[in-house]
Amino acid sequence: MNTHVKIQSGEATDLSRRSFLVGTAATGLVLGYSAIPGAGEALAATAAASNFEPSVWYAIAPDGIVTVTCGKADMGQHIASTMAQIVCEELGANWKDMRVQLASNDPKFNDPVLGAQITGGSWSTMMNFEAMSRAGAAGRIALTEAAAGAMGVPANELVVRDSVISHPKSKRSMTFAQIVKSGKATKTFTPDELKSITLKTPDQYTLIGVSVPQLDIPDKTRGAAKYGIDVMLPGMVYGKVVTPPVRYGATVKSVDDTEAKKVPGFIKAVTLDDKTATTTGWVVAVANTYAQARKAADALKISYDGGPNAKLSSQSLLDEAKRLQAQDDSGQYFVKDGDPSAALGSAAKVVEAEYTTNINIHAPLEPMNATAEFKGDILHVYSGNQFATRSGAIAAGAAGIDPKYVVMHQMWLGGGFGRRLDADMMVPAVQAAKAVGKPVKVIYSRENDMTMDFSRPLTYQKIKAGLDGDGKLIAMSHDVVSAWPTARWGIPDFLTPSVDKKGPLDSFTVNGADFFYTVPNHYVRAIKNEMAHNATPSGQLRSVAPGWTFWAVESMIDELAHQAGKDPAQFRIELLDGKGDNTGGAQRLRNTLLAAMGLAGYGTKELPKGEGMGVACVSSQERKTASWTACVAHVAVDSSGGVKVKKLTVATDVGTQVHPDNIRAQVEGAALWGLSLAMYEKATLANGGIEQTNFDSYTPLRMSQMPEVAVAVIANGEHATGVGEPAVTVVAPAIGNAVFNACGARVRELPITAEAVKAAMKA
Repeated sequence: MNTHVKIQSGEATDLSRRSFLVGTAATGLVLGYSAIPGAGEALAATAAASNFEPSVWYAIAPDGIVTVTCGKADMGQHIASTMAQIVCEELGANWKDMRVQLASNDPKFNDPVLGAQITGGSWSTMMNFEAMSRAGAAGRIALTEAAAGAMGVPANELVVRDSVISHPKSKRSMTFAQIVKSGKATKTFTPDELKSITLKTPDQYTLIGVSVPQLDIPDKTRGAAKYGIDVMLPGMVYGKVVTPPVRYGATVKSVDDTEAKKVPGFIKAVTLDDKTATTTGWVVAVANTYAQARKAADALKISYDGGPNAKLSSQSLLDEAKRLQAQDDSGQYFVKDGDPSAALGSAAKVVEAEYTTNINIHAPLEPMNATAEFKGDILHVYSGNQFATRSGAIAAGAAGIDPKYVVMHQMWLGGGFGRRLDADMMVPAVQAAKAVGKPVKVIYSRENDMTMDFSRPLTYQKIKAGLDGDGKLIAMSHDVVSAWPTARWGIPDFLTPSVDKKGPLDSFTVNGADFFYTVPNHYVRAIKNEMAHNATPSGQLRSVAPGWTFWAVESMIDELAHQAGKDPAQFRIELLDGKGDNTGGAQRLRNTLLAAMGLAGYGTKELPKGEGMGVACVSSQERKTASWTACVAHVAVDSSGGVKVKKLTVATDVGTQVHPDNIRAQVEGAALWGLSLAMYEKATLANGGIEQTNFDSYTPLRMSQMPEVAVAVIANGEHATGVGEPAVTVVAPAIGNAVFNACGARVRELPITAEAVKAAMKA
């Protein structure tokens, strides 16, 4: 996707998904508050006038403490600490001197290089590594020049290490603290000067690649780190939402608060009038305490009009998906290479299959929450969110004010996984605060959280592929039908022009289908299921489209390998020949597959009856921001179709690894999330509403179901890739392929159930 927009300075810049909303101001979503007195007070309190600030992203205090401001949401993946580690490497500071804090929505943090404040897609380290490195290097250069002037020596004779700048010849030195106190460090850098800085090469790293202590852990372990649910404000009251039985489209006909008024502490029932269309049919019970708000909410008698989606079910959405796929003129093309129809017509073998995934829920440990407070004309919102640029705009829309009068206070996130890219929790908090004239904290119950989730969409995919007489893959036609989560945001720059010129499409529903295998004739069609889009407004769940596209692609590749009479791993290796790929991506993916196979012992031992190994390899997330990941799954299948996952072996090419222990933890966690989605998680729609309301009916992976997990990390000094999501996408197809090798049952729907396996065994 390449378009041109204007950045705030009026300068044109190239915009791609990789750089994202470089020109956020042009979209009207920039959340400025530079004109508001005191709006930056939360950050100003920690930044004295005597601080040295080489970059908007960090400051060095007179005591030598370096505080890095993280513009990404930290939901337990330690991204704030990672940003500090990248800065520290080039700055030359002592790790013990590093601190972190989270950015507000001040326009100064809408960096023209780093783009909008959005956390997702496994982009954070990948997209920020170079910019944060240059910021650190600029600080080192400025401090070095100041020290050289103070000591009267050439700057090129100085050595920077552990927050000390020393001159070996004279044995003189100055600490960062001394230099900052002197006020001599004043050098600034133009964008061109930043670009011209020579950064360290991997062999020069002393901190990158080291598992240093994570900076956020001490505050979290002693309770000092503040999450959204921890916010306490003077005079604050509480709101408990009452949500309709229909996920989206319902309206409130009447509210009887007679019984609620009998609850001590009850203040008011507020019916939301949400002009942002984020919510529909919601009521908020406001009371002095959360317990009172819950009791009052339960006492409200609300009458609803269910709206246009009140009779829809999961089956309705699937039926509509199949109807749309059957139409030749549905959707837009994401990939259109060669002529699959002609190639399939002459193919020696044609394989056709349908693959489905069900609705999935985020269910982060910390339920959705937000606290809103009006101070005069200024709206302050306290919440953990993954998309401050968009969330602030939604808060402004809910309040009916200009976005420049919204101050977002970013909190630590008790889990997000894409759920906090949406800001629905801010709407009831803002409108309740406006209605009662007091700060209001809204906390979702688990039932609210699950039934009103912006879920991973139900998807339907159909693939038709052909082999020639030598068993080579010559054609593939792939249709992907789903709701379009990114299109729901209403931000044109997030959409991708279709290759058939039929208009923009949501590439975040088809990424992964443009794989690195060599297929001369290849079509991928993205089809929007409008019914699902409206009835189950979908969001981005950890792994996004590759979580379903690779389920289909990697399952089909296995099916083709068996039709060709070839080992599935070897079949993939032959397809990853790199023809037409000048990025080296096919080779890197091939290497990860070989690494996973070697670590797992794939093909080197005979397994007991009823056991099998399956492989899959993926290039999640987007093709231009790929992370190379492969998995070998080892499963055992019993006579009733029950599947036990014994071991997952995952190899991933991360390019440059910043923090080895954190990478391993992320990959392990992602693999287990992928296992959970593959085997256990399923939400269903009935009468327009999500049926699963808590963890008794929506059942993620339990500790007792844990397999052995082995991880191989390939760190080759290339550009850093993302690790938070790719392993999610590779596990399900590896398990499905292992099931086939164990018992001959081919399953094509997620989650994989014993009933489906047993039925496939009989087929």
